[in-house]
Amino acid sequence: MSTRKKIALIGAGNIGGELAALCARKELGDIVLFDIPAKADFAKGKALDLEQNSSVIGYDAKITGSSDWKDCAGADVVIVTAGIPRKPGQSRDDLVATNLPIIRSVAAGVKEHCPDAFVIVISNPLDAMVYELKRATGLPRERVVGMAGVLDSARFQLFLAREANVSIKDVRAMVLGGHGDDMVPVLSATTINGVAATELIAREKLDAIIARTRTGGGEIVKLMGTSAYYAPASAAVAMAEAFLLDQKRLLPSAVYLDGEYGYKDLFMGVPVIIGGRGVEKILEIKLTDDEKVMLAKSAKSVQGITDVVKATPAS
Repeated sequence: MSTRKKIALIGAGNIGGELAALCARKELGDIVLFDIPAKADFAKGKALDLEQNSSVIGYDAKITGSSDWKDCAGADVVIVTAGIPRKPGQSRDDLVATNLPIIRSVAAGVKEHCPDAFVIVISNPLDAMVYELKRATGLPRERVVGMAGVLDSARFQLFLAREANVSIKDVRAMVLGGHGDDMVPVLSATTINGVAATELIAREKLDAIIARTRTGGGEIVKLMGTSAYYAPASAAVAMAEAFLLDQKRLLPSAVYLDGEYGYKDLFMGVPVIIGGRGVEKILEIKLTDDEKVMLAKSAKSVQGITDVVKATPAS
């Protein structure tokens, strides 16, 4: 019996394929690339291509393409990318009607076959979709998270590094709130190797970087005609790796709030520690008054779309 960890990737599209490639190269475990029956052969072909790639690069991982939830049974980590990606001109919220039934179907599969997994949701609108998955599965809040903050923070980090003309390795940035245009880049928690970013970059430049960060996903959709996938996949794998290897990493993630930051019954991005038990701690960092106002605005946006999801009956 294999002692390797098992990772189920729900959705074999652009993000799913990149997730599988990253997990395989890092040898995090054996991988199931799952999709609907109509795309079963596509998933199998992508899995076979990735397995053949192991002979070139030299990684050990069994990669299986499937449309049968039984193949996902017992997964340690489930990463959900299922759903329709954004198209130019669409907001993330525009995807609710299409992606909600898909998430509910995924939740049923997870509940039956992967009840002990650490689940990471990438599907949009992120905060509402991860809320629904937790509600439908009944999983504890420490084992259901949304991937947004790591990605949004990475975009913020890149733009800061380019403006300050410093190494990307030295920038530490944090973006909280919902995964949308009201996200909250936290300047008070943003440094360049310990030096406040405000000391190296002029305020007007910082304001422009914050605005670009908030629309960073839309910028890529406009250029490519579809959602980003390299950086989102890397962000989700960082979260999965933190769980599988018990790394105790501090990562901004969408988690279920039960009074933290003054919000209840809501998924929203906040700083958390992810380790072998999942979300091991939610950190309530000190925010400036302006940041609190921005977080409240973001929470209001998230609550609005979450209320739509909660009020939508199952078909």
